[in-house]
Amino acid sequence: MKWLPVFLDVRRGSVLLVGGGELARAKLRILSAAQAEVRWHATDGDYDLAGVDPEAATRTTFDMRDPATIDLGGVVAVLCAGAGEVGLAVAARARAAGVPVNVMDDLAHSTFIFPAIVDRGDVVVAIGTGGASPVVARRLRERIEALLPSRIGDLAAFIGRWRPSINARIAQPSLRRRFWERVVDGSIGAEVLAGRGDAAEAGLRAIADPSAFVGGTQGAAEGHVTLVGAGPGDPDLLTVKGLRALQDADVVFHDELVSPEILDRIRRDAARVPVGRRIGKPGIGQEAVNRLLIEAARAGQRAVRLKGGDGYVFGRGGEEVNALRDAGVSYSVVPGITAALGAAAEFEVPLTYRHEARRVTFLTAHKAADAADVDWSALTDLEMTVVVYMGMTAAPAVRAGLLAAGRSPLTPVGVFARVTRPNSRAAVGVLDDLPELATQVDGGPAILVIGDVVAHSAPWRASALAHQHPNLLMAAE
Repeated sequence: MKWLPVFLDVRRGSVLLVGGGELARAKLRILSAAQAEVRWHATDGDYDLAGVDPEAATRTTFDMRDPATIDLGGVVAVLCAGAGEVGLAVAARARAAGVPVNVMDDLAHSTFIFPAIVDRGDVVVAIGTGGASPVVARRLRERIEALLPSRIGDLAAFIGRWRPSINARIAQPSLRRRFWERVVDGSIGAEVLAGRGDAAEAGLRAIADPSAFVGGTQGAAEGHVTLVGAGPGDPDLLTVKGLRALQDADVVFHDELVSPEILDRIRRDAARVPVGRRIGKPGIGQEAVNRLLIEAARAGQRAVRLKGGDGYVFGRGGEEVNALRDAGVSYSVVPGITAALGAAAEFEVPLTYRHEARRVTFLTAHKAADAADVDWSALTDLEMTVVVYMGMTAAPAVRAGLLAAGRSPLTPVGVFARVTRPNSRAAVGVLDDLPELATQVDGGPAILVIGDVVAHSAPWRASALAHQHPNLLMAAE
């Protein structure tokens, strides 16, 4: 983020508009909508207010032979639109005086930029691209315009009127926030959006006990824990339900492997607590994680346990749910896309394939000792795809176990690292070369996929392996 988005109260002073023609009038219309007091210096002498409120601006002039005489008293912002050299001189004067200035299409001389704006009264959405592409910002604005209810501004104004009196009755901030979420998401909010303001007023007035309205007891908020699967890394693969939980959370306990882009989706004022661990590095331990979740819920917080992939696929989600249930804590689970499915989609690896792969087995092998405990004889079925999670370190032991059990050394295998992320990598080959393949992806997290289905994958088709193993290629086709 190169530009900090802020909302400026232009009613605190006046805005100096420098420029002429339709460009200046377009800015004038925006300023008028914001109830700004505008002083307009038209560089072309054309003060035509066609299409603009006649009272939107007062005419002003200054002597450009001496920019120091430009009066910036009481000015909260300066806008230059189509003003040429005059605009640059005024902008320099504004910057020297510490007054925010925007020179249209000129980032070098601007200290703020104009976003694309969606205006719904008290609800204003600003979309910016750092000045790089106004067209992209405009396209985003069009999509948001289509999504937002026409009366969303009325809902904000409705809450604004009631907020002082309701907040005075609810002392606990977390309970207060939940109260308004129930209003917005429930029948009262629906009445406002449907244009039935009187019914909404009556509904809110009828709430005698705000604590009971949000399910609290004795003025305290009820705690809850949500286990959220974050998926393999791409933030666009986070579910809508998972995103909603992150936005509602008071505190988020997250694994180390959750991508920064997904952590950015957490509500800005929520606490973030890293509780995960990487292989070879110490963690706080599962019992400590369970204890933190229980303590947060008992303190009335809405906690999220954010886990990479899916919490129920080698994510210890079952253990955490058992601990929450035993402690009498309210909880819910939001599934995530597990790494095997992310790899399948990104690299075109069909984990099952008609007449070829009828079964899939997921297993985990942190280290060689884990691999030694696996009954590899049960994994030699040629119609079975074997997916090994966290198997980078144990790759030699995985190969040894499968070969000893009778799996062919020419079985196609793939190592798929950091799937769905910008730095994802794949290395494909045959089972005999598995340890070497694991060294080619520049580290994990990674999964190993073993079975003929790997010959259908995009990396296999793009490699010389397609020519070295024509029978597998024909099967893939």
